[in-house]
Amino acid sequence: MPIIKANKKSVRQSATRRVFNDRRRRAMRDAVKSIKEFVAAKDYKQANEMIPTVYKAIDKAVKQGVIKANTGARKKSQVARMVKEIA
Repeated sequence: MPIIKANKKSVRQSATRRVFNDRRRRAMRDAVKSIKEFVAAKDYKQANEMIPTVYKAIDKAVKQGVIKANTGARKKSQVARMVKEIA
C-alpha cells in the first residue's frame, strides 16, 4: 500500500475510473453479443435496428479511452459485415 499522500489519492482515483471503464466495456460487449445473437438467428430486421445502439456503445468506449480508436473502428466494421452477410 502507498505511504505518500498523493499515491493514496492515485489509488482511489484509479479504483473509481476502473468502475466506469468496466461499466462502459460491459455495455459494449453486451451490445455486440446481442447483435451476434440476432445474426445467428438470421433475424436481419432486428440486427439492422440494433446497429446504431452497438455503434453508440463502441463510440462511447472509444471516447472514454476504454478501447483505442482503431479497435473501435474494427469492431464497428465487423458488426456491419456480420449484418450485411445475413441480408
